Amino acid sequence: MGEMSLGAAVMCLGAVVCLLGGRDSGARRARLLLAGGGTVGIGPPDWRRMVRDLGQLRGRLGAEWWAAVVGLALGVLGSSVLPVVAGAVGVPLLRRARLVREARRARERRGGAVIDLCGALAGEVRAGRQPGEALLRAARDCEGLGEAQAAVLAAARFGGDVPGALACAARQPGAEGLSGLAACWRVAVDQGAGLAAGLDRLEGALRAERDRRADLRTQLAGARSTVAMLAGLPALGLLLGAAMGADPLRVLFHTGAGLGCLVVGGALEGLGMWWALRIVRGAEAA
Repeated sequence: MGEMSLGAAVMCLGAVVCLLGGRDSGARRARLLLAGGGTVGIGPPDWRRMVRDLGQLRGRLGAEWWAAVVGLALGVLGSSVLPVVAGAVGVPLLRRARLVREARRARERRGGAVIDLCGALAGEVRAGRQPGEALLRAARDCEGLGEAQAAVLAAARFGGDVPGALACAARQPGAEGLSGLAACWRVAVDQGAGLAAGLDRLEGALRAERDRRADLRTQLAGARSTVAMLAGLPALGLLLGAAMGADPLRVLFHTGAGLGCLVVGGALEGLGMWWALRIVRGAEAA
């Protein structure tokens, strides 16, 4: 078991060295040899270059790969392959959580762009511009509407189906407010109603909804912090045990009672985190 962990550590170390070196490492070494500047590998290390390479490596891998790094470190320290396997399993789970978080941020940015578009369009209409020209100016200045922004601009510029383009753009997550803008456009253009007044009411409703979500997220911040703290308690227990000289990794990975505690404790930890996050997400959805 120890030889397997050591072999996995050597393989991961070789992969990190290859990533840090990059594709230009061989060409750089050849230039140094042919330049007559001395022997390669002699001299003080370039710390700035190392920091830059580490930053590039972090950007390539992503935060979820730290699970594999931590699992490898625990596997080497505990002479067991179980942490390596757990770290490898945690990579796709953390990647999924990261993608969900990025999608939520994109949805929030898109919702803010819709609110800005409604306010800018109302201002352009009040300035005396025609609805098509006003939409062109407002949509050009409001970034973050996604791929459908070009379709909306084309419909407004060439006299196309602007409400249809807005309705198609409203299918994007976070851009649901564009369906209200499409309804205001139909009522104002087809029936001659005031577009600016409808846009003001729509902007106020969307802004109030965003403020309610922000207020709810603030109220749930304490619950999320509690979940994060509870998730970190097992690691704190391992650190305390190691500081007291109890060698908790050996007990967990190489004794029957330790393996039983590890399985039961891991299951209860995962179940508790799932249940707490389910309560928080249910409150947000409500």
